[in-house]
Amino acid sequence: MFIFFPVTRLASKPLRRFFTVIGALLVAGFAAAPVLAETLRGQVVTVFDGDSFILLVGDAQIGIRMVEIDTPEVGQDWHDEAGRALRRKILRQAVAVDIVDRDRYGRLVGKVWLGERDINREMIVEGHAWAYRQYLRDESLLEDEAAAREATLGLWALADPLPPWRWRHQQRGGEEQKTAADCRIKGNISSSGKRIYHVPGQQYYEQTRISTGKGERWFCTEAAARKAGWRRSRV
Repeated sequence: MFIFFPVTRLASKPLRRFFTVIGALLVAGFAAAPVLAETLRGQVVTVFDGDSFILLVGDAQIGIRMVEIDTPEVGQDWHDEAGRALRRKILRQAVAVDIVDRDRYGRLVGKVWLGERDINREMIVEGHAWAYRQYLRDESLLEDEAAAREATLGLWALADPLPPWRWRHQQRGGEEQKTAADCRIKGNISSSGKRIYHVPGQQYYEQTRISTGKGERWFCTEAAARKAGWRRSRV
């Protein structure tokens, strides 16, 4: 959306200056805000698991969730192997990410390119990931998954691989029984936008206040905090 102010028709110089400043601020705001359906380019500085990582774009660290794939969660077989596979591919590499959405954790969701390589597809082809049915757009990924399964590549060599979405559904029954007292990790967002979590006993734990309206969260485990794109406080 573009906003046009006909400043040349205004007789008052102060009004012309006012609208000129407002227009400049609006343009700057649109330029700075992350926009979906754009391509981000940066360096991968942290890989959490087989489908999520931190992308450094300028001075900003941005949580990325890879679209259309789903890899084993913490506690599942092949979680570590999938994470190592993604680290070998993209850690400390310059990549491009075609952004298509934002998830409920605030991460940007997109397809990852390392040069001409489609990293999302590679994770399926090599047997490290499922095609994520719920969010699938490219159905050819199902063919890649079937080929990896037929060749017993990666996780398909396991006796009974369980899709992560089914595993999460099973775990959710236990999570719902947890009380708020069980979830004591504070997921804070700093004034510069950095997502940092504090655990009981750390220096700034007691003075940190959580505002859910700003996107801050409580976590039950450190693994869940890291998965959502937060990093542990260093003090």
